[in-house]
Amino acid sequence: MYKLLKKHKNARRGELKTVHGTIQTPVFMNVGTLAVIKGAVSSMDLKDIGCQVELSNTYHLHLRPSDDVIYKMGGLHKFMNWDRPILTDSGGFQVFSLSNIRKIKEEGVFFNSHIDGKKIFMGPEESMRIQSNLGSTIAMAFDECIENPSPREYVIKSVERTTRWLERCKAELDRLNSLPNTINKNQMLFGINQGGIFEDIRIQHAKTISEMNLDGYAIGGLAVGETHEEMYRIIDAVVPHLPQEKPIYLMGVGLPSNILEAVSRGVDFFDCVLPARNGRHAHVFTKYGKINLNNAKYELDGAPIDEGCQCPACKNYTRSYIRHLFKAKEMLAMRLCVLHNLYFYNNLMQEIRDAIDGDYFDEFKEKKFDDWKGKA
Repeated sequence: MYKLLKKHKNARRGELKTVHGTIQTPVFMNVGTLAVIKGAVSSMDLKDIGCQVELSNTYHLHLRPSDDVIYKMGGLHKFMNWDRPILTDSGGFQVFSLSNIRKIKEEGVFFNSHIDGKKIFMGPEESMRIQSNLGSTIAMAFDECIENPSPREYVIKSVERTTRWLERCKAELDRLNSLPNTINKNQMLFGINQGGIFEDIRIQHAKTISEMNLDGYAIGGLAVGETHEEMYRIIDAVVPHLPQEKPIYLMGVGLPSNILEAVSRGVDFFDCVLPARNGRHAHVFTKYGKINLNNAKYELDGAPIDEGCQCPACKNYTRSYIRHLFKAKEMLAMRLCVLHNLYFYNNLMQEIRDAIDGDYFDEFKEKKFDDWKGKA
């Protein structure tokens, strides 16, 4: 159940109560595609850096180790030793990214595994069954994520199919939650708004899925080729037509600046691989923008990555040392920078929540942009 605690203009401060704990929003979900954060970061580390929600991938876990294995091991929470909320995406985005080896039909999508080429079928029912086997806190509906821009006629047909798929997802998850051997009988379902960059299609779809009384609503199909301005325009158009008493999730976004802009437009949930991916390549976020630790100017830099940061890397190591680790190709370099970036994001969300609580979010946002100077 979602409870709105405070608003500052359109920015929302709330909490979502789940069977695995209460999520304070706005929240950034730390992406662990294969039930692990890339960069040698453990579930215990996630607690230390303030992670509230871990996000795993339905498609990837279905292929390896398989959702059957995870079910037999007691579900994803036991499998990865994580007792806080988990959101699993539906596999829809992976289907989008596999556009050269897929075939979309009304019943679902036929595609080939990126691992061994094996032919696979996934539709709404299959996605729900996989996610039920995983036992995640929140399951995402199976949808089609389309490229931006796409022809209007195709977008209309795709959105209509996504709506039919959502109805099937809801019916199947209701059935699965009622079964005696289901791991998480309280598994939530979030529906996904689609429609490319067409405001009228987006708005109509938002109105349609709002009537289904789901546990939450996501805005999908953004950050896939459109400009930031187009993304903000779509968020502005869609959010007012989604249920305000339910959490709103912007999928796959993004930069710290994107998050601040989306929070100011009423978004509650975020996820992105960017902080971990950047960290693995020595790109780290600081209060004054993003820096690249591979640069020669950090060779003799005795400062931490970000002065005042309380992450494990900043409390114990210098920029000079971490740069050395990257040059020596030592795994610890990636680990420290991924920990730092995820801490930066989780801490940013805490600061955002505090700013909304304290009625100074606008000033907070303006100062952040001024500090970052467009770098982050």
